[in-house]
Amino acid sequence: MLRKFHSLPGLLTGLLLMVLSVTGAVLALAPTLDRVSAVIPASGEISIAELADRIVAHYPGTEQIVREPSGKVIVYYSRDGQAGADLVNPVTGEGTPYEPSAFFGWIKDLHRAFMLDDAGRALAGVLAVLMVLLCLSGIFLIARRTGGWKNILRPLSGSGGKRIHAELARFAVLGLLLSALTGSYMSAQRFGLLPEAPDTGPGFPAEVSGGQPSPVGTLKALGNFDLGELRELVFPYPGDPQDVYSLSTAGGSGFVDQATGELLQFQPRSDSGVLQDWIVRLHTGEGLWWLGLILGAAALTVPALSITGATIWWQRRRSSGQLPDNADAAQADTIILVGSEGNATWGFARELHSSLNKAGFRVHCSEMNALAKQYPQASRLFVLTSTYGDGDAPASARQFMARLKEFRAEKNLRYTVLGFGDRQFPNFCQFALSVDAALAGKGVSRLHAIELIDRCSASQFSEWGNRVGEVIGTPLFLNYCALQPATVKLELVERADYGIAVQAPTSIFRFKPAEQGGWLTASPRRFKALPPFEAGDLLGVIPPHGQAPRFYSLASSASDGIVEICVRKQPGGLCSGYLHDLKPGACIDGFIRPNPGFRPATGSQPVILIGAGAGIGPLTGFIRNNTRCNPMYLYWGGRDARSDFLYQPELGRYLEDHRLSALNTAFSRADERTYVQDKLKQDELAVRQMVNTGAQILVCGGRDMAAAVRQVIEDILKPLHIDIETLRGQGRYLEDVY
Repeated sequence: MLRKFHSLPGLLTGLLLMVLSVTGAVLALAPTLDRVSAVIPASGEISIAELADRIVAHYPGTEQIVREPSGKVIVYYSRDGQAGADLVNPVTGEGTPYEPSAFFGWIKDLHRAFMLDDAGRALAGVLAVLMVLLCLSGIFLIARRTGGWKNILRPLSGSGGKRIHAELARFAVLGLLLSALTGSYMSAQRFGLLPEAPDTGPGFPAEVSGGQPSPVGTLKALGNFDLGELRELVFPYPGDPQDVYSLSTAGGSGFVDQATGELLQFQPRSDSGVLQDWIVRLHTGEGLWWLGLILGAAALTVPALSITGATIWWQRRRSSGQLPDNADAAQADTIILVGSEGNATWGFARELHSSLNKAGFRVHCSEMNALAKQYPQASRLFVLTSTYGDGDAPASARQFMARLKEFRAEKNLRYTVLGFGDRQFPNFCQFALSVDAALAGKGVSRLHAIELIDRCSASQFSEWGNRVGEVIGTPLFLNYCALQPATVKLELVERADYGIAVQAPTSIFRFKPAEQGGWLTASPRRFKALPPFEAGDLLGVIPPHGQAPRFYSLASSASDGIVEICVRKQPGGLCSGYLHDLKPGACIDGFIRPNPGFRPATGSQPVILIGAGAGIGPLTGFIRNNTRCNPMYLYWGGRDARSDFLYQPELGRYLEDHRLSALNTAFSRADERTYVQDKLKQDELAVRQMVNTGAQILVCGGRDMAAAVRQVIEDILKPLHIDIETLRGQGRYLEDVY
């Protein structure tokens, strides 16, 4: 378990972590380079007054003097109406033109935010947290390998990639942990998860002498501070006797009267401010050039750790296989290929694999994406696949058709396809049918005609096994038992009914766990009986008589204190009819299934929500959670505003408090018959502009509506020379279609 906890974050984020580490290593050189170019007088040799006097002698138009953590002194001045900045020798007051390195600036932007502004900064913060987890789990794994904490510094045994990985990790882990912890801290502060240092500086002095300004070198207050304490000295505005010098030092900040030299309103730096400064120093190495070199060396190990770690994972995966007794593909006489979106099909594949193994066959099982160019020893090919969406390939089979073009079947190879789906959808098992036709088109002979399993029926699977067993001459006893998810009793506490007048009864159902006596409304408290969930996740409802669960998109988050779904009653629908017959106080059995692939992106980019009918449920949940009032636009279609304007009161409130930026509705049975795609056409220019500036589109509702919306969006995108597939690849076009 600890190994998985260590390897999975690294595998998922390896490339991004390498970018973060390499840029961090480059930036770690900056403190050393700055230190080399700086002139650092001995402590007590030069006061701030003496420094200012020498600089003013060479730069009469001095406006500001800054001493960086590295010790470099920079003067900002005005000469002949032109602003300038020079790097100054504090001993002589002479300077040379100064300009920050464009290269290091670019590297810093890449390191901090991957050139993506707030979204990139959030990503960098998440990566820093993951690095903390990797470091901590890595330390425990090293301790385990060496036989305990007392042996952690002893020489390691072994060789090759594992030895290199462990040695590098042991060398670098403290430096990486320090960088990751400080980076996580700063990121958490930026996004308001931790309070920032409240240092606001002293207030401007109420009274100043207003007398004739004295030479800066004679000001007593500036003479009392050593140059090493200086951070910034801002000069008063020329000709204004009421203005003052603004002084910032390592110990605090205040003002200096330009006539008397008196220190005014000095405010020592708070403990939180000191802590904040040290966090920055420990992360960047600024002012601690030797630490910067250590952090840079540690960061440079991350690419090597990522490569050796991925290699170790791959070798372990290959040696163990996805299933026990999984034969090598080149030696197997039977091949099972699996196409699955949510892993349900893998359960059937494992049962088939086990039964064939017991019958004495050498069986290789893998996902359809791993189709080899040939299987030299195989005479049987089983393809078990589900269908995703409107006849599309599931996740583990999206590359299958492309790889099939290179596939060379042996003459004795025969195949059979078993499809999994739900007959209530119009394109039932369409991808399985397409695979069957494609294999036949390659000239592969059928072992058995294609069969289709409805709603993961274990009895249909068993009967299929009996028929296939007769064909191959070996009985197959396929007793697949699906793991029933742990359910929670949910009590219906409220429902709102719409659409009866237009023959489209649709209701909003609000549940709470029956075990709890009251509502839970205050975050961060959550339902004890349910895992954390967000709007857009799925509620699995078990219909009467133990039928397979039906899934409905959630319109609420756990912090809302309710489990809310919006359901239209389908003609002959077993589960929708069951829900619509419920009265407040009745209970159902349900469970949560995460659906992270349908969520609005974080950040300030616009979000365009498009839906029809009950598809408004999760979209309303997204709007409800938009407490930062980022741009969010809703396009929604119903039948008649008088009978099925779902969530009308809530949407009105969200428009008032700006969680919803704009609402566009279309009603197909109103005087002006319009559909949601018509509203998108009317707003073509606005939609195109939002997409061009990075907007994300989320679509929820029926398949016909989604198809019509896709066509309109494709037309809108043409002038931008991008298409929906491009947006999908960027995570900017998401669908939850039923």
